Amino acid sequence: MPALSPTALRAQLADGKVGPLYLLLGADAVERSAVAGEFTSLVEEELQPFNLERLHGADTTADALIDAANVFPMLAPRRIIIVVEAERLLTPKRESREAEGQAARLEKFIDDPSPAAVVIFECGALDLRRRVSKLLLRQAQVVDCGTIEDQPAAERWVRARAAQENVPLEPEAVRALVERAGLDVGRLRGALERVSLYAMGQKTVSAADVSASVSAEPEAQADFGVGKAIWRDDVRGALRELGLALDSGAAAVMLLGQLRAAAERLPPARVPAAMTAVLRTDLALKSSGGEASVLLERLVVELCARKRA
Repeated sequence: MPALSPTALRAQLADGKVGPLYLLLGADAVERSAVAGEFTSLVEEELQPFNLERLHGADTTADALIDAANVFPMLAPRRIIIVVEAERLLTPKRESREAEGQAARLEKFIDDPSPAAVVIFECGALDLRRRVSKLLLRQAQVVDCGTIEDQPAAERWVRARAAQENVPLEPEAVRALVERAGLDVGRLRGALERVSLYAMGQKTVSAADVSASVSAEPEAQADFGVGKAIWRDDVRGALRELGLALDSGAAAVMLLGQLRAAAERLPPARVPAAMTAVLRTDLALKSSGGEASVLLERLVVELCARKRA
């Protein structure tokens, strides 16, 4: 299934139109946990002791998960089951006959999930060599918890977190923080923490406070050279810009965000195939599916090649 952004997921939750399986992917555990926590809005607070259950991947089994999902919900259409660090359930510590049996039963459940529950697998990494992982990618709605789509989405993220933490950011300060920290969730959170400490006790936090407390990261590239080269179908130029960004210390996730933004602004006929290539690269990066630089270079060539085709 195509990956959902956290924004698209929130729209689903607000409508109450949810599926039976979700797979939350991302290297930032805090952000994954925050996204998983938003599913609790589907259950009335007084009913959460009966209809909300959290399992830890290291301490549970497929049978325990299946039993929890099959419990009939109390005064509600469904129960919510959140599996924290689900990669530890999907990839057992040791191979054995029992582990094989558990994996087979989990695969059967994923293929035909319980109608009485919404099961959320919260994963830091996914071993794509395992059959159960591939099946989960096909059957679940995948939510990308590590990449913010663009600058407006990053600004919305900063405003929401600032409101939660009572950091009185002025609008110019929000923009300045995103410009200096980029689109990486972890870096944005760290930047917000630094400016919060720097301006502690102030009635408002200005763009000047952000500039004084948050250093500009190398991957916050204002000229967007990689994207511009892709739109020109300049493979050599795009690879050169990518190489310069990598040499300057840019994070792979930030560069992938730039490539995703470039793909979204391609001619409409090319966007679906381009976004499929971006998602494939994203999953490979998150599951250690190859050297980051090689994966990004391959994506750049593919995005450019689509225009020539």
